[in-house]
Amino acid sequence: MLTLIGLAIIVVIVALLLTEKVSPVISMVLVPLVGALVAGFSTTEINAFYRHGIGSVVQVVTMFIFAILFFGVMNDVGLFDPLIRAMVRITRGNVIAVAVGTVLISAIAQLDGAGASTFLLVVPPLLPLYQRLKMSPYLLFLLLAASAGVVNMLPWGGPLGRVATVLEMDAVVLWRDLIVVQAMGLAMLLALAVFLGLREQRRIRLQARRAAQAVQAGDGAADAAMNADAQTTAATPLDAQAPAQPAPTQPAAAAAAPAAAVAPAPLADLAAALQPHAATELAIQEAAARTADDARKLLLRPRLRWVNALVFLLTLAVLVMGVFPPGYTFMIALCVALVINYPQPKVQIERINAHAGGAIMMASIILAAGTFLGILKESGMLNSIALALVHVLPEVLLPYVHLVIGAIGIPLELVLSTDAYYFALFPVVEQITSQAGVPPTSAAYAMVIGSIVGTFVSPFSPALWMGLGLAKLSMGQHIRYSFFWVWGVSLSLLAATWFLGII
Repeated sequence: MLTLIGLAIIVVIVALLLTEKVSPVISMVLVPLVGALVAGFSTTEINAFYRHGIGSVVQVVTMFIFAILFFGVMNDVGLFDPLIRAMVRITRGNVIAVAVGTVLISAIAQLDGAGASTFLLVVPPLLPLYQRLKMSPYLLFLLLAASAGVVNMLPWGGPLGRVATVLEMDAVVLWRDLIVVQAMGLAMLLALAVFLGLREQRRIRLQARRAAQAVQAGDGAADAAMNADAQTTAATPLDAQAPAQPAPTQPAAAAAAPAAAVAPAPLADLAAALQPHAATELAIQEAAARTADDARKLLLRPRLRWVNALVFLLTLAVLVMGVFPPGYTFMIALCVALVINYPQPKVQIERINAHAGGAIMMASIILAAGTFLGILKESGMLNSIALALVHVLPEVLLPYVHLVIGAIGIPLELVLSTDAYYFALFPVVEQITSQAGVPPTSAAYAMVIGSIVGTFVSPFSPALWMGLGLAKLSMGQHIRYSFFWVWGVSLSLLAATWFLGII
């Protein structure tokens, strides 16, 4: 009974997350509640499940809220801007250098763990460069997506925070073993960028050669046509050539004008009528862009750049050394950053409000996931599902289920949202593998490494949709261009971490 109800809860939640009929918060709060009531649990028991679930995610939620606020302030002050500008300047004009620089720039931009800000920081400065060099914009998105995915293994990135929620562990503790994985992933991507840069360079040269040949062929054909026309004219007797016709009078010209020339007149009138409105709209958009740019400049603190860099590096050092819990570390870092850069209380509140939306949204999802996991775990449903699957699967496969799921992690990114992958699928896999003696961290690492490189190849990523919208590109074409390259990197990384004994 518990197995069926637990499976029903997971299937319904995954379906709701896939179809996006409701928000993740609603699905992960109401569906488990209904399932627990159907299973016959009392409100007292459900309250206990809830308290356990919420208690298991408080540390993760605290870290997420203050990490997002801290990195938002670091973006406001322009901490990462000089690095990005320098790389754009260094790589200008060289296709291979541009490809390599894209990986590095994207990695730096993703340090705040927010995909939306990464696309906003990387696409606007690099897209014109790609267009000027006639490089494919889809190469930009491939390298950006893969690089941001590797860096997204940070503890304040979404995937590792979700895993920490499920395992009731400190995300920073999980991350320490993944630092070497991130380094290997970036090294692989730099090598891939060189290879794809060489391929792109050859494509551009071939395209230019073909264009030049087409122009030469066109000029040759035009010259031949002109010569033939000249010869025909010379061979024709003067009296056989048509006499010049007098210019028609204005009424005659109007009468002789074809009907097709008159037809577009209403459209021309409409265009003329709309032109002032279009100009006004364009002026409004340009004014808004200038206003936003001016507001952004007011927040920059170039004179405090080194102070902010020191705050940033000290924060990372404290996180790695574990001096304070991650949530408390980011609380302190945020307060120090605000006091240094924006001493006025009103401005401090404005900066917090500016980034609170993303922080609260992620926090609400994790809290809702805590209640969902609390009900599934404490009611015994999750364990019941795992035991049932253990009996169904061949015993020889049980210790390798996490590796199998990790190997198909990139294809799963196309059909499962991040929440469904980590909050619905991962708990079941972890329970199955734990029955075979596999450490929970090994299962977690396999599933994270197997899928995270494809985070921004998934149609479930709002940040990716925003980035493609900025560049006016197609989601389908991006997936076709990037999918197999990203999957190859993911499998290589998974194999390397297995060889090193991390999973």
